[in-house]
Amino acid sequence: MSVLSPLTPPPRLLMGPGPINCYPRVLSAMATQLVGQYDPVMTGYMNEVMALYRDVFNTKNQQTFLVDGTSRAGIEAVLVSAIEPGDKVLVPIFGRFGHLLAEIAERADADVHTIEVPWGEVFTAADIEKAIQEVQPKMLAIVQGDTSTTMLQPLEEIGSICEAHDVLFYCDATASVGGNPLKVDEWKLDAVSVGLQKCLGGPSGSAPITLSDKFVKTVRTRHHVEAGIRDAHHESARGPKIRSNYFDLPMIMDYWGEERLNHHTEAASMLYCARECARVHLEEGQENVIARHKVAGDAMLAGVQAMGLAPFGDLKHKMYNVVGVYIPDDVDGEAVREALLLRFNIEIGTSFGPLKGKIWRIGTMGYNAREDAVLHTLQSLETVLRMQGMTLPQGAGVDAALAVFTEAAND
Repeated sequence: MSVLSPLTPPPRLLMGPGPINCYPRVLSAMATQLVGQYDPVMTGYMNEVMALYRDVFNTKNQQTFLVDGTSRAGIEAVLVSAIEPGDKVLVPIFGRFGHLLAEIAERADADVHTIEVPWGEVFTAADIEKAIQEVQPKMLAIVQGDTSTTMLQPLEEIGSICEAHDVLFYCDATASVGGNPLKVDEWKLDAVSVGLQKCLGGPSGSAPITLSDKFVKTVRTRHHVEAGIRDAHHESARGPKIRSNYFDLPMIMDYWGEERLNHHTEAASMLYCARECARVHLEEGQENVIARHKVAGDAMLAGVQAMGLAPFGDLKHKMYNVVGVYIPDDVDGEAVREALLLRFNIEIGTSFGPLKGKIWRIGTMGYNAREDAVLHTLQSLETVLRMQGMTLPQGAGVDAALAVFTEAAND
């Protein structure tokens, strides 16, 4: 076999729904040399990561740490650790990733109940309270921002509803964290899991999570045994053991805690990466980062509208960091995406399910939530659409976006 050449990926501008281009500082952090997993330098970094993500999540939760794996690893860890066979779980579905939560809960042998709204809409607090009253679930599992529809589910009132009905409140905020408000303690969330590959400006591969005391107490009652070693430590535990060893949150908490009980070998390079994602986010300031995402998202929306393209969904509930755009009639949506990718080095997304082939999804996330990325994408999209035979107002998209950026700069 011949020796392969070094990695030389093309210089893509990732303007889809994620992943995105990493912040340069995050890429540099991943190249940092390793130390042993119990080296005091390493455990010090772990403590720093926990503290940093408490600030990212806006929480005082002691149990705030990383699950090694993609954002789906965080989802699975939360669900398999909390759900016992037959537990009722309520999943409000407004896009593809609500279906994912329901599937993972079903695999954990939950009694899953779902409610749905048409894609492009979100739930009211009254919708969810009514379903909770009817189902009486152990857990409500919901997505905050679903990139398949570009919608952002309001969460502010749901925590108090869950608290009143003694329901655990879990949220997957992978696509929304960092670019949209997320206030874990104020909104009374019991568990939140996220990933790095959207607004936090990192690669996929690490899943920050945070757990309330109520959630921790719930999962600590699950019995688990590792080769007989942990019996004494968990002699007061009860109930069926957690079905996954890797995603057993009590064991992972013991690994991250002061006892440092061995569970796995921490993915050190991803820990360095997650640490730098949080540092970049917090150094800029959360309010500033969210405002930057809003301006970039508003500019992209204004640009596509000025080009005569129709945005998808209820714009009152659009995520700041991604916009859905209807593919015009008589335009080959995949040919447009291919031309953007291969001729302009820009990636935008398609969608799934009922929206497959009907909309593009254009992201403005993390490192790419900036003026030049938005303007370059809009100008390139206009050019490709002209190549497809569309008649467009020349430069209108870029002009509209520039007006948004200029107004924001003058405020």
